[in-house]
Amino acid sequence: MPLSTSRRLALLTGASVALLAGCGSSSDSADAKSAPAKVPVVASTNVYGDIVRSIGAGKVDVTSVISDPDQDPHSYEADTHNQLALSKAKVVVENGGGYDDFVDRMLKSGHNDSAQVINAVRVSGRTAPKDGELNEHVWYDFPTVARVADRISAALAEADPADAAVFRKNATAFKAELAPLEAKEARIKEEHGGAAVAITEPVPLYMIEASGLVNRTPTRFSEAIEEGDDVSPRILQESLALFSGRKVEALVYNEQTSGPQTEKAEAAAKAAGIPVVPVTETLPKGKDYLGWMTANVDALASALAR
Repeated sequence: MPLSTSRRLALLTGASVALLAGCGSSSDSADAKSAPAKVPVVASTNVYGDIVRSIGAGKVDVTSVISDPDQDPHSYEADTHNQLALSKAKVVVENGGGYDDFVDRMLKSGHNDSAQVINAVRVSGRTAPKDGELNEHVWYDFPTVARVADRISAALAEADPADAAVFRKNATAFKAELAPLEAKEARIKEEHGGAAVAITEPVPLYMIEASGLVNRTPTRFSEAIEEGDDVSPRILQESLALFSGRKVEALVYNEQTSGPQTEKAEAAAKAAGIPVVPVTETLPKGKDYLGWMTANVDALASALAR
């Protein structure tokens, strides 16, 4: 039986739609093949996230869990978005040392056993001193950061072998930029070695020690501030006496854990004419790691030169 005109049109239209759909599918597949997937990376803080971006360039997709400069990382509570990102990550960079334990917990609950996990404290090789506590803030220790950069490069190369040479080149360039920072610390040590300083908590201690400076802050003061505990009146007065007695040449102050007791220390330092050097635990807005650390070391040098 001859096909009606409407029937012939319907068949022709269907064939055309199928042809166009096939062409579209082929084009989409070609586009997908021409744009290689980026390596999914999760960093516990934007400090490590920025280092990953420096080494991975445009070949990584980085999620930094803690990125708010006003957020105290010690009290951070991860959420379901973090869990999802960690479940898909091929590379994870955490600080370790009890600083960001939520990373390991969420990796386990997300059943991501294949991710390469870089633990900065383990890479550093640092351990707690006898009868003391580990200072986990190893991103203020430039030799450790250089080793972490190498580990990041190797992990990215394993996840994306085609771009291994790019990652190695970028890591080498990044480490070359760390060298001037270590030179600045050496210059401070040469000019001010043995000078006494105070801190509000241990965040900048590796930078202070590498600069040849001596921390005079009572341990029970800085540890209590780090843990969010109250400082006893006796220890507080002992700490404030460092400034009223001009026993230190600078106060290095963590702005992210400011409170009534640290504010008293800051006020006492300023009243005595002792310079205050503000530092943070995470990247300030608009800064990269190298620029941030350069500003920190320069600020310390300027304070001691006053």
